[in-house]
Amino acid sequence: MHLSTGEKVTIIIILILILDQAIKLWVKTHMYLGESTHVFGDWFQIAFTENTGFAFGWSIGGIWGKLLLSLFRIAFIAVLCVFLNRLIKRKMPMGALVGIGMLIAGAAGNIFDSCFYGLIFDSGTIYSPEMNATIGYSGISQFSCDGYAPFLHGSVVDMFYFPIIDCTLPEWVPIWGGEDFVFFRPIFNLADASISVGVIYLLIFQRKHIGKLLNSKQKSKK
Repeated sequence: MHLSTGEKVTIIIILILILDQAIKLWVKTHMYLGESTHVFGDWFQIAFTENTGFAFGWSIGGIWGKLLLSLFRIAFIAVLCVFLNRLIKRKMPMGALVGIGMLIAGAAGNIFDSCFYGLIFDSGTIYSPEMNATIGYSGISQFSCDGYAPFLHGSVVDMFYFPIIDCTLPEWVPIWGGEDFVFFRPIFNLADASISVGVIYLLIFQRKHIGKLLNSKQKSKK
């Protein structure tokens, strides 16, 4: 069976989404919030955390911030889908299509958490307006029809932690001497990684093709 270019890219997007969600669901239903498991020494860990904000644990303030972020993600996915469709029609290289597809898959993976995890689990990290802070929970989450947060307000599950360098800086180091230093500190998920790899790949290897498309679009407007 011969698959079209669009079908191939769609399959890649779906595979990334399935793998991303499979990892998140396993972590969410098998690990305690804050629990960490060493995979390879100290430099690669599965460390379960949740965030109510952006990629790599970066947060955006309050309930309205969370809602705006979720809506932005949905709009971002819609724009990328339109852009991908144009790339396919213009028969751009498969590499450029896969790069855009990785961005779509990553954004969709995290928006899925925001949309549905608050509805299908009994516990999760939520923002408390009264305390003006995010509140965690104890125990292991279970599937539940009651949910812990409304639509678009679920927390994103993160788990990959790579503290490649974890040390105390020497006293002679200016400003930060004697302080703990960790590289790489952010905890992220497969969706975050898909977005990051897609962006880097497009900028390094497909910048020429994407630039041609954008330039041709500007000329057509003139």
